Amino acid sequence: MLGVVTWYVIRYPFERRAKRVRVVSNRRSLSEAVGLASALLGLAILPGFYVATGIPAAADYPTRPWAVVVGAIFFIAAMWVFRRTHKELGRNWSITLEIRDQHELVCGGPYALVRHPMYTSFLLMGLGQAFLLSNWVMGLAGLVGFAILFFLRVDKEERMMLDVFGQRYRAYMEKTKRIIPYLY
Repeated sequence: MLGVVTWYVIRYPFERRAKRVRVVSNRRSLSEAVGLASALLGLAILPGFYVATGIPAAADYPTRPWAVVVGAIFFIAAMWVFRRTHKELGRNWSITLEIRDQHELVCGGPYALVRHPMYTSFLLMGLGQAFLLSNWVMGLAGLVGFAILFFLRVDKEERMMLDVFGQRYRAYMEKTKRIIPYLY
C-alpha cells in the first residue's frame, strides 16, 4: 500500500500542472479507458482490497523473506523510473493519449533507454507486487492489469507520436526499445 500512496504522491503535482496546458489533440478511446481501468484495478484496487480483507485467502502461500526483498527492490525501482519519467516529460505529461500545446519529443533521461518508461515503471510495479503479495491471484493481478493496458494502448500511442513527430520519432524508435532496455 505504501507503494500505491507513493505512486499517487509522485503523480499528483504533475496532474495538477498538466491541467494548465492546453490540449491540442487527444486520442481517447474506449480501449484506452479499459486499459487504464485494468491497470488501476490490478495495480491498486485489488491489492488494496486483499491487504484490507485477506480475500481470497485460498490463493495464499507462505511469505518468503527473500521474495519481500526482491519485491521491495522492484517497487523502489518502479517508483524511481516513475518519478524520472514524470520529471522528464514535464509539461508534455498526460494520463491519456494527448498532445499538448508546444508538445516536444522527449528523448532524454529514461527516454534515452526506452520509448515508454512509464510502462516500464508499471511492469516493475507489477513484478514487485507479484513478489510482495503472497497470493497467486492478487500477486499476479498487477502484471495482468499492466499487460492489458500495454497491449491496448502502446500501438496507438506510437501511431500518435509518428503522426505528430514523423521521421524524428521513427529515428528515435530505431534507437530505442519499447519498455525493456536493449531487449524489447
